[in-house]
Amino acid sequence: MPSNYELIGKHIRLVDVRNKDLKVERLVGLSITKRFIASVANVVGTDMANYKIIKKGQFACSIMQVRRDGKMPVALMEEYEEAIISQAYPVFEVIDEAELLPEYLMMWMSRSEFDRHACFLAVGGVRGSLEWEDFLEMELPIPHIDVQRAMVKEYNTITDRIALNEQLNQKLEETAQTLYRQWFVDFEFPYDFEKGEPSLKGKPYKSNGGEMVWCAELDKDIPRGWEAKTIEEVVDLGRGSSPRPIVDYISTEGTPWIKIADATRSMNQFLLETKECITDEGVPKSRLLPPGTLILANSGSLGTYQILDIEACAHDGWHIFYQWNLVTRQFMTQALIFHNDDILTSAYGSVFTNLKLDYLKEYILNVPDKKTLNFFTQIVLEIEKWQLILAKENSKVEKLRSLLLSKMSTVEVGAGGGVGVG
Repeated sequence: MPSNYELIGKHIRLVDVRNKDLKVERLVGLSITKRFIASVANVVGTDMANYKIIKKGQFACSIMQVRRDGKMPVALMEEYEEAIISQAYPVFEVIDEAELLPEYLMMWMSRSEFDRHACFLAVGGVRGSLEWEDFLEMELPIPHIDVQRAMVKEYNTITDRIALNEQLNQKLEETAQTLYRQWFVDFEFPYDFEKGEPSLKGKPYKSNGGEMVWCAELDKDIPRGWEAKTIEEVVDLGRGSSPRPIVDYISTEGTPWIKIADATRSMNQFLLETKECITDEGVPKSRLLPPGTLILANSGSLGTYQILDIEACAHDGWHIFYQWNLVTRQFMTQALIFHNDDILTSAYGSVFTNLKLDYLKEYILNVPDKKTLNFFTQIVLEIEKWQLILAKENSKVEKLRSLLLSKMSTVEVGAGGGVGVG
């Protein structure tokens, strides 16, 4: 063990406080991305008195199935003063914050190297779990508390910038979706009745007497000149293609290779890079897609879509939108977001693991006239320009965050309390 490394178990202790009086109602879960999330568990008829209370500054973790997930889910409670969580999760806290900052410990446990070590220690086969005692035996560097504070401050500055960009992107996506609803669901797109065309200075179409006609396919009135079309009628669809055996063609260099694992959507819809590449020999056996291509996950992260900002080949777990016929990529992207739940429900009618291409092709959309379509497309293009700027900035900042985390293992306390980074 390096001189400034100590056992995690030396600095933490388990906390087991139950919600006996039922005073705490906020229920949270734990995600694989190491965050607390609002729980979606059905707790009807559940005795909430046995749930554990977790307070601000405390941790919860899952040591089950660590090897299968490739990560140890663990999170530091920062959002709420207190909440309740399933009794299946160990809850723990730092013993002495004058020696170890909880935020610094969370930084260490956010490192990919930490997860790899946890997976190595996990036992029990593919779904191997991590024994609590093995977790306590894991090590971390403990620099001077002032060094920890400085590192946490730098890390938070980076993380706050990422969060701000994500919030800005979310606002932009909500704006685009609001426009889609107003224009293509409520039919209140701005319309210049004198010129007979959409205009930002116009009045809402339907509420100002815009002409509507009955559409049997959609079972409702739609603006005159608009049509009900299946997705297959407005765009050419296909699937990605994986060369076999895929392991023979995967590399760290070559053409980007899009797997379902790349469908993160953590920032927005633009795919800027992939985790793996495909060799030059594998490209002809797959599908080479140009930048700007829209793809939709048909399994795994079901219904997740991505817009390529790079040239790449796609795994067969992706549906590919190729040739745009009666709509634009911008219109289709917003349509997929808005109708996502309905598309998935219509596809199977129950819970399935795949979105079949034939079901997707048959889904009916309300297709506007060309002028309205082009007008909407231009507005969304401007929104997407800003989203792409934010996505690229976050990509750079996230790499900076990863670099900071990777350097934690090289921080040393020198003579007189100075900090050295190897």
